[in-house]
Amino acid sequence: MPHTYILECADGSFYVGSTVDLPRRLAQHQSGDGAQYTRRRRPVRLVYSAEFDRVDEAYAWEKQVQGWGRAKRIALIEGRFADLPGLARSRQARPTTGG
Repeated sequence: MPHTYILECADGSFYVGSTVDLPRRLAQHQSGDGAQYTRRRRPVRLVYSAEFDRVDEAYAWEKQVQGWGRAKRIALIEGRFADLPGLARSRQARPTTGG
């Protein structure tokens, strides 16, 4: 089954990925055969996973979560789903140039 997952790395950072074989992919990350990002930050710990019916759904969720800030990812990991909308990154207004 396809999964989206979040790993907490040894340096406290998070890695977001997706896979069709979660146990195999976790073993790859732990052994240093996973992503270059986690290779330099081992050991890693699985802190979140979600199962999907289709690969494209897992991939889309991965891309969405990758765009989130740390506080929003932590809320997801902790299951604080009601907090997620309030933790959306706000876009600051761009300054205008007068002329």
